[in-house]
Amino acid sequence: MNFRVRPKEEPEINLIPFIDVLLVILIFLMLTTTYSKFTEMQLKLPVADADAQRDYPREVLVSVSAEGQYSVNKQVVNGRSVDDLASALQAGAKAGADSVLIIHADANARHQAVISVMEAARRAGLMQITFASVSSTNGRAP
Repeated sequence: MNFRVRPKEEPEINLIPFIDVLLVILIFLMLTTTYSKFTEMQLKLPVADADAQRDYPREVLVSVSAEGQYSVNKQVVNGRSVDDLASALQAGAKAGADSVLIIHADANARHQAVISVMEAARRAGLMQITFASVSSTNGRAP
């Protein structure tokens, strides 16, 4: 019987085999990874062409005053009803349904006056509507 006390051996972590295994895994992953090309956005850039400029839609300008008076292409509309405005828009939009309606409304114009312009545009067959605005400086409109 051996009753001698042996010195306890400290466990030792050897990092070299660990690093070797990690490098092998890294090389394996690098070799087996497929590199896919991400989808790209396809853009069709415009081309300068004089014939294409003739195809742009016509603009129809509608102004709404603070009192609710309408004008189509700087011609004052007699009457304030939606039907009167729709007939003026049909006469002003000679290019047809591809015309763009631009609404210039006074800041003090009633909301209903602008809604009436939009309803008249729908009746006249104008589906493209945009609003004109004035850029302000120092918080105030010029």
